[in-house]
Amino acid sequence: MIPKANSVVSLEENFDWRSATSLTCNAGALPEAQKLQAQLNLPLEVAVQGGIHLELSGTDNPEGYRLEINQNGVQITSSGLAGLFYGVQTLLKSDSRAVQIEDEPRFSWRGSHLDVARHFMPLEFVKTYIDWLAAHKMNVLHLHLTDDQGWRCEIKKYPRLTEIGAWRKQTLVGHGLQELPFVFDNKPHGGYYTQAELRELVQYAQERHVTIVPEIEMPGHATAALAAYPEFGNTGSAPEVGQYWGVFDSVFSPTEATFTFLEDVLSEVLEIFPSQYIHIGGDECPKTEWQHSQVAQDIMKANHLEDEEALQSYFVGRINTFLQSKGRKMIGWDEILEGGLTSGATVMSWRGEAGGIVAAKAGHDVIMTPGTHTYFDHYQTETPDLEPLAIGGCTTLEKVYSYEPIPAELTPLEARHVLGSQCQLWTEYLPTPKDVQRMALPRLCALAEVLWTMPKARDYADFLRRLPAHLEQLN
Repeated sequence: MIPKANSVVSLEENFDWRSATSLTCNAGALPEAQKLQAQLNLPLEVAVQGGIHLELSGTDNPEGYRLEINQNGVQITSSGLAGLFYGVQTLLKSDSRAVQIEDEPRFSWRGSHLDVARHFMPLEFVKTYIDWLAAHKMNVLHLHLTDDQGWRCEIKKYPRLTEIGAWRKQTLVGHGLQELPFVFDNKPHGGYYTQAELRELVQYAQERHVTIVPEIEMPGHATAALAAYPEFGNTGSAPEVGQYWGVFDSVFSPTEATFTFLEDVLSEVLEIFPSQYIHIGGDECPKTEWQHSQVAQDIMKANHLEDEEALQSYFVGRINTFLQSKGRKMIGWDEILEGGLTSGATVMSWRGEAGGIVAAKAGHDVIMTPGTHTYFDHYQTETPDLEPLAIGGCTTLEKVYSYEPIPAELTPLEARHVLGSQCQLWTEYLPTPKDVQRMALPRLCALAEVLWTMPKARDYADFLRRLPAHLEQLN
C-alpha cells in the first residue's frame, strides 16, 4: 500500500475481508460507514460489532487509526472521522492477510497545489484530482485561482473579473523568452468557476477530508484583474490578460480604493471557502510601477516606508490584518519575508528552504515547498528531450522520495513550525487534465509517503516494489 503504514504486524491466520457479509459501526462513525457501504454494497447496521466494524472512539490523533483484520472480521478504530476514512483507504488496498496496523501521519499538512489560472481545468477533473489526494491520505488542495493569464473565481460584486479577466485571446507556443520572437496559437482560452460550483467542490473535498485553500494573488501577478479593473493599478490604462508566461510589471496600486476592492473580493472568497488558511501569493512582485508612481511614493512617505520592499510588506500586512479580523490565517510565498514578515503569517518556502528556515526560527509556521523537490511541472527524467515540453528543471521520482521536509538547521522546537509540504503543479505547459495526470503521477505517490510515513519506515527500493500494484489500483 502507498503511503506505507507506520506499524504493521502480520497475524498467523488469514481472513479475506472481501468475504464479509455485513458492515457495522457505532453512531459516531456512521458518516464514514455510509461511504464504505456505497463502495462495498453491504447491509449497514449501527451495532456493537460485525463483519466490518467502524468505531469512532479514543482521544489520539484524529487522523490516525487502528486497523485489525483477523478471522473474526475487520475492526477500524479512530478518534476522528478522518482517521476512519484513512483506515478505510488502507483496507481497500489490503490483501487477504490478517494484520494489525497502528498508523498516523507524520505531518499535518500533506497537500498539492494545482494551478487552474494558466490553464483552466474542468470542475469534474478537479474532483478527480481530489480523489487522488484522498486515496493517498493527503489533506490539502491549494487551488491557485488567479494570475496574470486568468481569473477563475466568480466575484459577484466585480463581474468583470470573470467577464474580462477569465479570458485571454491566445496563448504562447513554446518557451517564448528563450525562443524570440513570440509565437502564439491564435486560440482564445478561458473559463471560470461559479460560486455555486466552488461550493460544490468544497463539499466534495470535505467529504474526503481534503481542505481547499484558495489562492488570490496580490500585489503582483495581477494582470488579469487589472485588465478588468484598471483603476486599481498604477498606470491608468488597462493591460491585456496575459498571453505568455513569466513575471509582469502590472501590480496593484497600494491605495485605499485598492484595499477596499481586495477586501471585497476576499470577503466573497471567505464565504465560499471555510478553510482556516487563505493564500495571497505575494511572490514575484516587480517594483517598477511603484517606483514610477507618485501615488505609491506618496503612500510610502505618509507611512514612513523606507523603500518599495517595505511598501510590499505594508501591503501584505494590511491584507493580513483584514484576514485576521475575519478569523483566518494568511499564507504567502516566501517573498512575503521581504521588507519584514507580518505577524501571524505562514510562509510557503519555494525558493529553496532558506526562507522557511528564517521564518521557523522567528516563530512562524512554514510549509516547505522547495522547487528542487516538490515542483511537478519540472521534467521527470534526465532526458528531457524525450518528454513533452515542460517549464524546465528535473525532479525525478527518486528525488521526490528522498525529500526531508525538516531542515537540519532547525532545533526540535523550531521544527514544530514545519507543518508539512506539498507538490506544485503549475500549468503553463500542462494545458489538459491528461497532462496534469502525467506530471502528477507517480510523483504524488512518492510525496504522499514522505509526508505520511516516518523516515525509519521508508525505503525507496521497497516503495518501487509496491508501486506497480498501487498504480494498478489507481487505474
